[in-house]
Amino acid sequence: QVRLVESGGGLVQAGDSLRLACAASARIYTSYVMGWFRQTPGKEREFVASLSMRSGRTLYADSVKGRFTISRDNSKDAVYLQMNSLNLEDAAVYYCARGGDNFDLSRVIYNSWGQGTQVTVSS
Repeated sequence: QVRLVESGGGLVQAGDSLRLACAASARIYTSYVMGWFRQTPGKEREFVASLSMRSGRTLYADSVKGRFTISRDNSKDAVYLQMNSLNLEDAAVYYCARGGDNFDLSRVIYNSWGQGTQVTVSS
């Protein structure tokens, strides 16, 4: 079972940028999809972005499209989430997850999760 550790969260002002990192304890092979999710109190965890390690294809939630970018560093077994133009609605705990490969990135089943990193956005 892989261990995923998120980092990079913090307090920023609206309009600022932040980059989250997810380090994996094991090699992220091409048979996996890596994803980012977020959750606020009282709400269900929501999908943010995903990346196929096999094809490099990405998928984004409409709410972050054009502002967030998911990327990887194969040499470090890490994935990143670059978040630009942050707004108050982006404040949440962000989770990294690993799932099995699927051509349809919207149907990936994620079975490994990190502990999350808090992102707070002030006005």
